[in-house]
Amino acid sequence: MQLQEINKSRYRKHLNWVIGACITALTVGSLGIAQVLILFFPDSDGSHFHWNLLGVVVTCIIIATILRRIKLHPFMVEVVYVWELKQTLNRITRKMPKLKKAAQQGNVNAMLAIHYSYAGSRQLWTLDDNTITMEDLAIWQAELDALAAQYQVTLDLSKYREEMLKAF
Repeated sequence: MQLQEINKSRYRKHLNWVIGACITALTVGSLGIAQVLILFFPDSDGSHFHWNLLGVVVTCIIIATILRRIKLHPFMVEVVYVWELKQTLNRITRKMPKLKKAAQQGNVNAMLAIHYSYAGSRQLWTLDDNTITMEDLAIWQAELDALAAQYQVTLDLSKYREEMLKAF
């Protein structure tokens, strides 16, 4: 996955719409399904937990199916991009201890993966207005740049491929 520039205000607006629609659908759908089930299959002791749970589960499945079908719609471009970026960054983060150790030994692919992680995190944190750890990120990037200079490696984001992680 290559990093892309996206419009922050458009992303936030579309994300808020998607979240709001999901919350509304979950509330209305789960309550509606549960009420219909309770109407047709009342419980004599008044406990309808299983119908309420079934309403939530069915509604979650419906929402997931709809999101999967509309993920290629132009409205969803930024939201899907950020979701995929978060998944990619999570895969790198799980391998980070091994990547850092390999980078210390001069492994170019490890340095590229770490560089991608830092650039992706910077973009993600900026989009989500999570700037608290940006100073730490700048320090980590400086350490990586020093390693790259020590081993005479050029860190180019376009050279990163997710397949590189398989070696770690």
